[in-house]
Amino acid sequence: MTTAANPETPAALDVASLRHLLESGRAPRLIDVRTPGEFETAHIPGSRNVPLDLLREHRAELRAHLDEQTVLVCLSDRRATQAGQDLAAAGLPGLRVLTGGITAWQAAGAPVASGKPRWSLERQVRLVAGSVVLGSILVSTAVPRAKWLAAAIGGGLTFAALSDTCAMGMMLAKLPYNRGPRTDIATVLGALSDGRG
Repeated sequence: MTTAANPETPAALDVASLRHLLESGRAPRLIDVRTPGEFETAHIPGSRNVPLDLLREHRAELRAHLDEQTVLVCLSDRRATQAGQDLAAAGLPGLRVLTGGITAWQAAGAPVASGKPRWSLERQVRLVAGSVVLGSILVSTAVPRAKWLAAAIGGGLTFAALSDTCAMGMMLAKLPYNRGPRTDIATVLGALSDGRG
């Protein structure tokens, strides 16, 4: 099933519809916008990794290699939707986003290519934010001003939810742990030029 709310929001494609396309021989190009580390952990066979930050920086170059048959994938569908909006703003509307992302794909028992296991970016954000809040509250028993660090993290998480962005997640994505195999624009464009897969 494919749906779209407005021209700037990519259409949604559910797992069953994507599986049908893949099995029917009309496979769309699959672009996974997660970090290279997340992609290496598990991805849909045949998908290409174009991390969201790289996609945003080089969307005009990528536009020549993508079309309406492209499906964007991430962990849940939030980052893929952002990628679709960025590409639409660059003149490439009509992309689709896998509803529920790789999480829904795996829950449906669909095939995945697996590699070195890593924590998802969202899980890392929860760990770091929770640790900072817990630590600052414990320290505040001796240094009362430390409680403001917990308030700052809470404010940041509230802003992240309201704006659908996450500064902490963007910073964590740059850590070597999340980098995985080297992904640069030349490598990505070469892979996209090699065929539909």
